[in-house]
Amino acid sequence: MVKPTDWIPSLWVETFEELQDDDNELDYGDEWTLNFNYTLTDKLTTEQRRRGWRVFCYHAHGHFKCTSCKKIWPSAQVTVLFHYRLRGGRGTVIMRPFGQACRSCQNNTFYLPGFYKEEVEKALLRLCAKIRKNCYRDEDVDDDGGSVSPKVWTKPHEKTLCEACRMGICCQDDE
Repeated sequence: MVKPTDWIPSLWVETFEELQDDDNELDYGDEWTLNFNYTLTDKLTTEQRRRGWRVFCYHAHGHFKCTSCKKIWPSAQVTVLFHYRLRGGRGTVIMRPFGQACRSCQNNTFYLPGFYKEEVEKALLRLCAKIRKNCYRDEDVDDDGGSVSPKVWTKPHEKTLCEACRMGICCQDDE
């Protein structure tokens, strides 16, 4: 059985494909794919920008599990980074989830997050809205101007345990 603490790339790929096929989120006749790069950063080179790449950073609700002490914790501040572009009728999305370290172990190991399907859909719908706006020039009626999900957390963000914060690209810094 899949647990919400398991990092499952196929959940993201399958949900992205469902949004294209069933919900027609990017129904413009172009083919879109979702891939992963676990070294992705929020910086684009001049060449990448020239080739049409864009960046979208999102805060998602996820769950983590420490493999050392088996502690499980939820987080409303999981940074998920996307690079995307449309070129020659083909759209490409590259994604990276950022991990968090265990407060109990403090072993500097970052664990990848697990997500419920509903949270994956929510993140990908926001991504699709950004793609429609930036690649197809659609008016984004749902765009509130932000790139993060609404704040509902109660605990402070622990920057020392956040991989994205340590790399200087946490969405938390945008707020």
